[in-house]
Amino acid sequence: MKLLVHVCCGPCAIIPFKELLSKEWEVWGLFYNPNIHPYHEYVRRLEAVKRLQSLLDLRIIYSDDYDMEGFIAHVAHDISNRCHYCYRMRLERTALEAKKRGFDAFSTSLLYSKYQDHDLIKRLGEEIGRTQGIRFFYHDFRKGWGRGIKLSRKMGLYRQRYCGCIYSARERSCEGGSK
Repeated sequence: MKLLVHVCCGPCAIIPFKELLSKEWEVWGLFYNPNIHPYHEYVRRLEAVKRLQSLLDLRIIYSDDYDMEGFIAHVAHDISNRCHYCYRMRLERTALEAKKRGFDAFSTSLLYSKYQDHDLIKRLGEEIGRTQGIRFFYHDFRKGWGRGIKLSRKMGLYRQRYCGCIYSARERSCEGGSK
């Protein structure tokens, strides 16, 4: 199978890539995350993905259209549903890119995180797949959570403290926790 995986960040991509490549599939990544705020955070995550790419010899497509303002414009009227829009935006882009480049299916490294809404991601991925005419590959990568954290530290990858958008940054600052 030829699979295109949306990559949200380096640490979350480790386990999905290791598991998928062990199946001897042709697996590529797509870094597309216009939701990340502030810009220097976007750059740190981009650099972590590039480091992971070199460490694991991955094939990654980089989409350079950083549009945090566009993301905010779409979600500011309904902040409580921002994740729905964010998932949809990135999954749609991945599906379109996969179809355009002749992939069999698409997926996302968001399925590694225990902090993401897997049911929503799966539902949106399957809906987008039907609409775009390309299969969404769902797999729950969360069982590798602990191993992924250890590997990301060993690799020296930047580990972010929040999901990515300005609203999640604010929530994490107010809570004082980390993801």
